[in-house]
Amino acid sequence: MSFLSLSHCLARSRGTSILRASKLGVSSSYELVPASHNVLLAPSQRCSWPEQPCCGMSSVLIPPAKIGKAASSDEQIEFLSLFPDVVRDLSMDSEHDDIPEAQKWFSKVLQYNVRGGKMNRGLAVGMSYKLLAEPSSITPGTLRQAHILGWCVELLQSFFLVTDDIIDGSLVRRGRPAWHAKDDRGLAAFNDGVLLNAGVYKMLRKHFRNEQYYTDVIDLFHAATLKTALGQTLDLLSNESGRGKPQLEQFTMDRYDAIVRYKTGYYSFYLPVALGMHMAGITDTELHRQARTILLEMGSFYQVQDDYLDCFGDVSVTGKVGTDIVEGKCTWLAVVALQRANAQQRAIMEEHYGSGSEDSVQIITALYKELGLPATYRHYEESTSALIRMHVQQISRGLNHKVFFKFLDKIHKRSS
Repeated sequence: MSFLSLSHCLARSRGTSILRASKLGVSSSYELVPASHNVLLAPSQRCSWPEQPCCGMSSVLIPPAKIGKAASSDEQIEFLSLFPDVVRDLSMDSEHDDIPEAQKWFSKVLQYNVRGGKMNRGLAVGMSYKLLAEPSSITPGTLRQAHILGWCVELLQSFFLVTDDIIDGSLVRRGRPAWHAKDDRGLAAFNDGVLLNAGVYKMLRKHFRNEQYYTDVIDLFHAATLKTALGQTLDLLSNESGRGKPQLEQFTMDRYDAIVRYKTGYYSFYLPVALGMHMAGITDTELHRQARTILLEMGSFYQVQDDYLDCFGDVSVTGKVGTDIVEGKCTWLAVVALQRANAQQRAIMEEHYGSGSEDSVQIITALYKELGLPATYRHYEESTSALIRMHVQQISRGLNHKVFFKFLDKIHKRSS
């Protein structure tokens, strides 16, 4: 089936307009309807694609890991080689040599929390810079600066993860105890998160204060932090920060899209590329807006995957025990389930979603299968990836398409 046929099939079978006239100021182009809206079938609807299994099938298929990486092994090694320098810059600062015990603790916080993940966000800064900058301007020195900016993104990510695990009560992160659960650190771990966040601005001042783009990157990090915190706020308000049952009447797709855009899309997708753009001297407002549009769409795609993997992923692969059902989170699975559910199925959601018991988790998981959500997710993943690719090709003029395709290839069909 051709891509255009696929798009028309989606439009006919789902009663949804796949494309609409672009508002991005690029002639003869189109803007995607938010991808999450493309899969919201009425309970009675089922996919009519002859090549695909019916959306009502209940078997669970875990998305296979995509072959190929956004960064090469050499790039990863180069990036990792700078981490000891980051630790030294932050924990062996002469300005604080009168408190060696605190400095030593900061080093421990950094070593445990900043390394160990996939580092996709950090690696994306250097990758973006190399693809966007004039080749003649790229030197070992500028690549080092790009990697330092990448580690600043990883510091910010670590701050979010440490605090998020405290709020959610998650005990496992990256296949080992979450920082607050290690050695019964408890709520004191929140201060360690503050240290990680402060480290971002220490590194920026030390390495970039004389750069023309210094204030731009400072603004980007402040904006990313605020937007992520606002997204977290909206997420927590959906179930009163864990006090009582989740407010299922608030679980709408519009609310979910807002949570995802603020909590995940900005700092995970736009921030790394925007940093690379500023390093490459790209300051045009329109180009940044086009990049942001594409990357926030990818962020929504990524979060839907995350929601799916939280429920159906293999813990040995994801490195994290799923908690969304226990905590009553506003997730893509929950929103689509509520849209499809009949009165009896909604009653099950009301009784068991966010109740905190393992039995309830199993009941909700079974309900998701009954509603055909695993198969719907698979169709969503394929169609959304195709639509984003078309989006990139049509509206990202003036930007190297490889930046966006590298991101998309990394997350498409990911399993962790």
